Amino acid sequence: MTQRAALHATIYGVVQTVNFRHFVLRHAQELGLTGYVRNLSRERAVEVIAEGEREKLEQLLRQMEVGPRMARVKRVQVDWSEYSGAYSRFRIGS
Repeated sequence: MTQRAALHATIYGVVQTVNFRHFVLRHAQELGLTGYVRNLSRERAVEVIAEGEREKLEQLLRQMEVGPRMARVKRVQVDWSEYSGAYSRFRIGS
């Protein structure tokens, strides 16, 4: 049986105005994950809440550690928790 989990990640660095949210959206949707990605303007960071199979979440995390071509990821803070089923799809949040 596949283990489900939830991931809360905050990505720091040059991650705004470089299509980071769309990058995460595309990868999360390809992996069949649910949740959202949004900018945190006060911290100049990006927040990701994602749920799904743990293995797929780990794949998304590896993608976010690199980011799109113009991004410069300095640090990724990650917290894992139990799957809640609270999201029906993956989207860009506000």
